[in-house]
Amino acid sequence: MQQKKPGDLMIPPSGGFIRDFAVRLKLIARLMGDRRVNFLLKLLPVATLAYLIWPIDAVAAIPGLSALDDIAIVSLGNYLFVELCPPNVVQEHMKELTSNLDPESAADEVVDAESTDVSDK
Repeated sequence: MQQKKPGDLMIPPSGGFIRDFAVRLKLIARLMGDRRVNFLLKLLPVATLAYLIWPIDAVAAIPGLSALDDIAIVSLGNYLFVELCPPNVVQEHMKELTSNLDPESAADEVVDAESTDVSDK
């Protein structure tokens, strides 16, 4: 297994924004259900969602900025959650999530099989 370098992202961008966002949400849901992830670490996404629905904003004085700080806190919380999870667990789930999304990898597979002709008579 490769060692993680300080500048490497756990999940490199692979497609469009919507696709990456959907994969990240699925990954977070899978990691929340995985027993190998520390329980205290699972409190991070819960806390970011609680902040999102909390009626008091950190920056409420400037209109429009309160939405931006919500987005920033939720994004940072989810990013930190994935980055702090065990790398082997994240890679395992990412491999399962992206295995059916990459059509080029399926085109390179070779299936060794035998065929038999069946006549209609």
